[in-house]
Amino acid sequence: MMRYYSFLLILVCFHSAAQDTSILIDKQRVTLAEVVVRNNFDYKKLLAQIKEDTTFYKAFRNLRILGFTSYNDIKMLDKKGAVKASLNSKTRQNRANGCRTMDVLEEQTTGNFYDSKRNYNYMTAELYAGLFFTKGSVCGENNIVKGRILNTSGKSGIEKHKEQLKMLFFNPGKKIPGIPFIGNKLDLYDESAHELYDYRLDIVEYHGTLAYEFSIKPKEDLGFLKNDRIVVDQMDTWFDQKTLEVLGRNYSLSYKAGVYDFDVSMEVEMTKFEGLTVPRVLRYKGNWDVIFKKRERAQFTATLFDFKK
Repeated sequence: MMRYYSFLLILVCFHSAAQDTSILIDKQRVTLAEVVVRNNFDYKKLLAQIKEDTTFYKAFRNLRILGFTSYNDIKMLDKKGAVKASLNSKTRQNRANGCRTMDVLEEQTTGNFYDSKRNYNYMTAELYAGLFFTKGSVCGENNIVKGRILNTSGKSGIEKHKEQLKMLFFNPGKKIPGIPFIGNKLDLYDESAHELYDYRLDIVEYHGTLAYEFSIKPKEDLGFLKNDRIVVDQMDTWFDQKTLEVLGRNYSLSYKAGVYDFDVSMEVEMTKFEGLTVPRVLRYKGNWDVIFKKRERAQFTATLFDFKK
């Protein structure tokens, strides 16, 4: 086994000098790094699993059944990049008897992060809270993702916008209904998308372990099509070679339309706890403006540790 991994490490170190191979799978062109070709993988099956991945979403669902401690750093910025409101805190999620609660161990805020009733003044903060904070006692949750589909059906107003943001976060590269002008442009796997993006599969070292790296980026010769049809500027995902669970993902999205615009980037690193994949670090930077809402410029970092069942 050690010889196998040593051999792969040598290939990874020198694959930049090797020849990539371009193949067609179900009429979709994918570039395979030399190290992938040499190891004679079942490319079609592997790429199909990557396309339908749910392990990224499941990693966040796992947080609903665990206890953990989190350092939370949220900054809301003005147009010059200065901090106008912020939250810096340490929280502890507790899980007992099928319910989860949260203790705020430390907290400092600046500016108008909260209103007079301690509601969030910013949608970015609401989205963060939905991922990592617990209000009161929440019971009866599980980490099952099979059959659980994120959708906007039956939702309107701010709740619909929140659901769309969740879909954008958990399923980057999939179409999102109800977003004018770009809903279908987010789908990275239909035939029209393959005219716009390059897809590449590689084997690389990721935080000390070998992983599949699947990269999607716009083609270089798009010309005027780039501004009109490109939403995903870059997406890199690293998968465990044995389980195909997501180890990490970096992506950036941007678009300008008449009623809104956004430019956001996200970095997510996973870790393992007693067989469960969970987020370890999440970094976000974004600037977006939606009709009827004030522009929000923000950056945040969540650092999770001390997981417990």
